[in-house]
Amino acid sequence: MRVLVVDDEPLARRRLVRMLSQIEGVQVVGEAGDSVDAQERIQAVSPDLVFLDIRMPGLDGLALAQRGGLPPVVFVTAHAEHALPAFDVPAVDYLLKPVSEARLQRALERARARVGPQLRIHARTRAGVVLVPAPEIAVFSARDKYSVFLHRGDELLLEESLSALEARLAPLGFMRVHRAELVNLHHARALCTGGGGAALELIDGRRVPVSRRMVTKVRHHLSRQAKPRQ
Repeated sequence: MRVLVVDDEPLARRRLVRMLSQIEGVQVVGEAGDSVDAQERIQAVSPDLVFLDIRMPGLDGLALAQRGGLPPVVFVTAHAEHALPAFDVPAVDYLLKPVSEARLQRALERARARVGPQLRIHARTRAGVVLVPAPEIAVFSARDKYSVFLHRGDELLLEESLSALEARLAPLGFMRVHRAELVNLHHARALCTGGGGAALELIDGRRVPVSRRMVTKVRHHLSRQAKPRQ
């Protein structure tokens, strides 16, 4: 999950950035010290989630959120009296400073539930940045230090490793089935085994190699997906 931290207090901002940076699956893609800077950073980096301080000079966090057009927001403030007004604005959560690790984790769990289906992958092309909903992507493949995936027939390059993608996308059903392949198991049709080694057959007909040590785990996950929910 790509997050932006907005707070006019540098110490508080750095503390929250440090806490978030230590959490698996979270990538801090930017910081901002006021609402104007926040809007510019949101346009530039397209975060999945914004941690937004309420009391800031100029346009405060509540007023910024009320304008609309923001990604999902977690409000962060040192002033408990802002809690009720904050919940009048659609928000993932409300955190009171100093933020504890347990409370931050709970806010992120709520954010994942809301952001997960909408999580987007940012790929750069000659025409600019392309935002692709992660659930639409069937497989990422390693390419040196980067990753590639197919989108509408085009191969797009990501400046992100498979390990980083795996940390972000595992909650959405992505699994590292091979050192060079990260597969969305919701796009898998069948696990094929034979003399030539194991492979996952995807819904679109492609076959992705599966390492020997991952065969049992992949088979287990596919069988769980196939079971009807009670």
